[in-house]
Amino acid sequence: MSFRNTPSLTLIGAGKLGQSLGKLWTQHHAFRLQDVLTRSQESAQRAIACIGVGEAVSDFASLRRADVYLIATPDDRILSACTALAQAGLLDANSIVFHCSGALPSSVLQPAIERGAAVASIHPIRSFAVPEQVVQNFTGTWCGMEGDRRALDVLTPAFAAIGARLVPIKAEEKIHYHAAAVFACNYLVTLLDVARQSYQRAGIDADAVLQMMAPLVRETVENVFKLGPEAALTGPVARGDMATAERQWQAVAAADAAHGELYAQLMRLTMELAQRRDAKR
Repeated sequence: MSFRNTPSLTLIGAGKLGQSLGKLWTQHHAFRLQDVLTRSQESAQRAIACIGVGEAVSDFASLRRADVYLIATPDDRILSACTALAQAGLLDANSIVFHCSGALPSSVLQPAIERGAAVASIHPIRSFAVPEQVVQNFTGTWCGMEGDRRALDVLTPAFAAIGARLVPIKAEEKIHYHAAAVFACNYLVTLLDVARQSYQRAGIDADAVLQMMAPLVRETVENVFKLGPEAALTGPVARGDMATAERQWQAVAAADAAHGELYAQLMRLTMELAQRRDAKR
């Protein structure tokens, strides 16, 4: 697909992600923002004030035809928003519809597909909590992408223009992509909280625990990224001291059964990691 001018973009949903991307694309002339449709006229006006351009629209019937539509609603509203967009009669074989969900594949946009539109999903792997910061330091952000070639041919240069680093993922296995982010981010926080509680059982003051943990965690994470998980692995299981690991497991399980189950599972997985390490030597 080719456009004579900068392709027009309509935002359906314009929270922090929509505002951040809309402003970035406007600044880099990657898209020409057209309409903004959100839950209310007021929120659409706030989004436009943040982005600097666009027209607030109150319902799907008021939308103008655009080259590209970003559905930036919460995940549980993407399908209903796409259905309403399709029913508005704005989609055809020249249209592109995409979302930025990390959990849902582009195939969730089935109503758009049925109208002949090309669909895609491009998920920026970062927090959008503070849009102003996102706009300032988006360059280098990794984005997982999948979808129709026709859509990606337009979206890839638009994301590249704002500094994104795009990596293709398998649409049919996207749940694993999102689970990986949960392991690396959300569950890491939970694991560190479990460690904090163990420190406190040893009598260490709560205010000192996080300060104690900080250098250990930072050095460990840096080693993983610098050396790889196998080479970064240390501790009793890594050196074959299973007696110490067993005593720790028993003590943790006695204090908290759930933590004991977690320790046992992590011990087994760590043994497998150590075996992979040894096999490489």
